[in-house]
Amino acid sequence: MSVSPMLVRLAAERATGALLRDHGTLYLVDGRVVHAESPAAPGVDVLLTTAGRLPREGWDEAVDRAGAHRAVGRFLVDSGRLHDGELEICHLGAVFDAAFFALSPTSGPTRFRYGVGHWFGTVRPVSAEAVERETVRRRELLDAVWPYAAVDTAPVVPRPAGPGQHVGARRRALLAAADGVRTPAQLARVLGRPAFHTLLDVRRLAAAGLVETPLDGAPDATPTPTPAFPPVPPVADPDIALLRRLRDALEAHL
Repeated sequence: MSVSPMLVRLAAERATGALLRDHGTLYLVDGRVVHAESPAAPGVDVLLTTAGRLPREGWDEAVDRAGAHRAVGRFLVDSGRLHDGELEICHLGAVFDAAFFALSPTSGPTRFRYGVGHWFGTVRPVSAEAVERETVRRRELLDAVWPYAAVDTAPVVPRPAGPGQHVGARRRALLAAADGVRTPAQLARVLGRPAFHTLLDVRRLAAAGLVETPLDGAPDATPTPTPAFPPVPPVADPDIALLRRLRDALEAHL
């Protein structure tokens, strides 16, 4: 079953415009996805500036000078602030990240505004099929790690590590930023990381008993640091795995 039948239809029509849903917007050119944004996912600006790759003033200048021409991405490359491949990988990552949330199940109306474009401009179009396939893969991955979606929107509350439990550097940084108030989406912005990767880390930490699972979504009202559930099969590091998939997607369209 399609994640979004309207997206499939618009792709077949080779439509250009903005697909508006409750949790985000996808921008299409000739039926292919060229940009996506969601309140739940950090944008390209956050991913670039928070990580220190691009000064905030450099981003603001690009928007001021090229936004009206829908060529912000092109300006960042032409001005020497980013390399072509660097921009493509970062932008594709942001597109898949925002699309995951924009294509989440919704009870609200789905609308399409023909002819509407985004000020960032086109970098590397992606087929609607690829976006849907990646969205489904990510949903399945989250549920395979820890099938309790309540942790995705609840404040992240760290729990003490059990004897012998080891936490990698990336997840240690997430736990350090978790103050019991910030949600995974807010932590993603603070850390300058894709929101889906943050959700995946939070679910893995919850599965290990290192963050709390809300009682209405927990398998047990008093979970232990090492809950009794079948071990999760190892999955490739999401950052490395994403880069590999983005590389393959780029090579497939060269």
